[in-house]
Amino acid sequence: MSDVAAGLTIEEEGGRVILVPTGDWIVDTIARFASEIARIDHDIDPGRVSIDLSGIERIDTAGAYLLARPIHRARDGVTEQHFRGDHATARRLIQLVLEKAINSEPEVEDRRFGFIQAAGRIGAGLEAAWKEMIATFAFFGHAITSFASTSARPWRFRMTPIFAVMEVAGVNALPIIAVLSFFIGAVVAYMGANLLETFGASVFTVELVGIAVLREFGVLITAIMLAGRSDSAFTAAIGSMKMQQEIDAMRVLGIDPYEALVIPRIVACVIMAPLLTFAAMIAGIVGGLLVCWSALDISPQFFVTRIHDSVPIQNFWVGMSKAPVFGAIIAIIGCKQGLDVGGDVESLGRHVTASVVQSIFMVIIVDALFAMMYLELGI
Repeated sequence: MSDVAAGLTIEEEGGRVILVPTGDWIVDTIARFASEIARIDHDIDPGRVSIDLSGIERIDTAGAYLLARPIHRARDGVTEQHFRGDHATARRLIQLVLEKAINSEPEVEDRRFGFIQAAGRIGAGLEAAWKEMIATFAFFGHAITSFASTSARPWRFRMTPIFAVMEVAGVNALPIIAVLSFFIGAVVAYMGANLLETFGASVFTVELVGIAVLREFGVLITAIMLAGRSDSAFTAAIGSMKMQQEIDAMRVLGIDPYEALVIPRIVACVIMAPLLTFAAMIAGIVGGLLVCWSALDISPQFFVTRIHDSVPIQNFWVGMSKAPVFGAIIAIIGCKQGLDVGGDVESLGRHVTASVVQSIFMVIIVDALFAMMYLELGI
């Protein structure tokens, strides 16, 4: 069917403005009337406007939307007085557009900035952070109950996924963690040597490297690298499954997603975090040793002997005690964010970013709590 050219006549009768559209009011034929309709919408009281539908041949939602503009602001709503003529399809479509599109348009956000707007945004951010914290604790509780339930039936542990995650998140992360820890140890030794040499106490650089790497830097570098490298992978993998409805399919098949996806990642991270931390400690001490050897002429034998004699062993255990806790935190946040992913790629990217940021933030907070606890205990 060929298109019939659209027309529009504006008449006045008894104080009312009557729009008389004719022909096909479809998206291909109505563009030239947009400015005229906009003028009527702006200048004329919608209570005085009527639309004569009798001359319309065909109409689509674009035409209905354009004809609805002059009457959508009527104070008492759109009534029979706004229509003339008999065209059931056009009238029904205009009323549908008024109900579903025009009158439900979202309000334009006020983008002016001021104290009230700033306070409102801060309050909304704090509320969102509080809700996120509650949801994370709820997820942690669910994960603990799932782990306890699985532990009561050890044969339900999925060993293949556990070993796979241990390889991907642990063994494959070993090189980058070792390299970073090596340079952190070297930097600590170099800065300590420059500072302590001014006091004639450069030999204490050995103790500085030992305590800093064993107590803090080894485990922190490991946790931050796991958060940036492995946690994002957890969120992306589980989020992709959520987007493709694979997790819903697992539930339909009677498979618990926590048992199949969350528990293996938590177990793998709790096991691998101490091993990676140990490797990071060794690499950091080696980095400090080489700097002390080259810059301070402290031999490797003297360096190792002084660490053994002067750095208490509890520094090593303090660092190692944090590792499984950090591993569990990282895995829980990564899996939780993955299960929160919606059905679009934007949601996936947003939750991957949130996963890394929240993991690093929580690692720093928990490390500070550990520091205060060990300080009170005198360790």
